[in-house]
Amino acid sequence: MNILEIKNLELRKDGAKIIHGLELNVEKGKIHAILGPNGSGKSTLSYILMGLSGYEPTGGKIVFSGIDLEGKSITERARLGITLAWQEPAKFEGITVEEYLKISMRMRKLKVEDEKREIENVLEKVYLSPEKYLKREVSSSLSGGERKRIELASVLSFQPRLAILDEPDSGIDIIAMDKIMKMIRELKEIGSTVLLITHREEIAKISDVASLLCWGRIVETCDPESACALFREGCEQCEGVRR
Repeated sequence: MNILEIKNLELRKDGAKIIHGLELNVEKGKIHAILGPNGSGKSTLSYILMGLSGYEPTGGKIVFSGIDLEGKSITERARLGITLAWQEPAKFEGITVEEYLKISMRMRKLKVEDEKREIENVLEKVYLSPEKYLKREVSSSLSGGERKRIELASVLSFQPRLAILDEPDSGIDIIAMDKIMKMIRELKEIGSTVLLITHREEIAKISDVASLLCWGRIVETCDPESACALFREGCEQCEGVRR
């Protein structure tokens, strides 16, 4: 059963087609990777799906769990169970980790004692000590890897129906990335569908299915190993899929 269906999606910005004729089906409860080189439209697709201002489609349709997302705001999409983890983890000067995670839990309406327990639980799941991190600010005092883990803790605490994870370009070491991949699997285990945006084969290979995105359109959807092989062959140079 598909939780997300994208039909003939198009986005024009400044007269140029960024996304065009994009077709994609994402099955409920799966990790679905979107693999492609930098500049292929991966982050743009995530912004369209989340409903960011300036990324309203100029054509096509997006249907989430049977609901047409046209005209729906970020808040409305969040209420439907969609969330986005940014490519560059956000900084919130003056907001503690505890306060930040509480924001994600508002729609769950937990009791105070349950909320506290859940916050500690999600921090432990992202390999961060509640004792050390609860009162720290989500600011530049934290490394990129720490902020990415805290952002993923926020996603886990939200318990989304669809988590769109835009892989960071830099700032995360190999050990931290290994932990992040375990957290992505954790999302699947709690019942979330994951749309994993990446240009790294080792990350794409943890998915159940992968789609190759080149120059604003999906050119292949298949098993992760096959998608990675196609990616290695040089999709970026393929004249047949250029705009």
